[in-house]
Amino acid sequence: MKIQPIVEGHGEVSAVPILLRRLRDEARAWGVEIAAPHRRPRSWLVNRDTLQNAIRVAALAQDCAGILVLFDADDDCPMELAPDLDQWARAAAGATPCCIVMANREYEAWFLASIESLRGQAGVREDAISFPEAESPRDAKGRLKRQMLSGRYSPAADQAVLTARFDLASAWRGCRSFRKLVSAVGALFHTAQARPEVWPPEDWSRP
Repeated sequence: MKIQPIVEGHGEVSAVPILLRRLRDEARAWGVEIAAPHRRPRSWLVNRDTLQNAIRVAALAQDCAGILVLFDADDDCPMELAPDLDQWARAAAGATPCCIVMANREYEAWFLASIESLRGQAGVREDAISFPEAESPRDAKGRLKRQMLSGRYSPAADQAVLTARFDLASAWRGCRSFRKLVSAVGALFHTAQARPEVWPPEDWSRP
């Protein structure tokens, strides 16, 4: 059984499978495999016709047990946009479970919410500052860049490395959109007949 991701950026192509495998291992959903993501422009993922086409193609993948569409909310409000996207996606997916998650505002906000766990590794400064409101301001990539020793951040070069190391529990506590992702992934594990006993882990609630 496989989960088929659909993503928007080059960085997510390598980072999202790492993230989903980490969540799978936390859930002990051992029977679930993570397929190589399909990459589509963001403009396609917020348009009914092109979103539905992307989902129909994803559903054709061998052993596809569920589809996860993950992209940045940017300046859109996930709560306003999500209902239409969910409706379009489910109509196209048919019997295949499909979830849409928008990182608010950017995937990199999840790193900022857990920056303490990254200090001194993966190119992050040892004195990297904390971000209690990681999802609120725009330009998470720019704020993350200022926490890097090199003064640079490249999703294609850095996103997968940081994804392998950031603390999932901290991101879950600090980011509503990450909690949405965790919930969506848990639902996909369940439909793939890999039911976590407790999800998310109970200790994630404790700082």
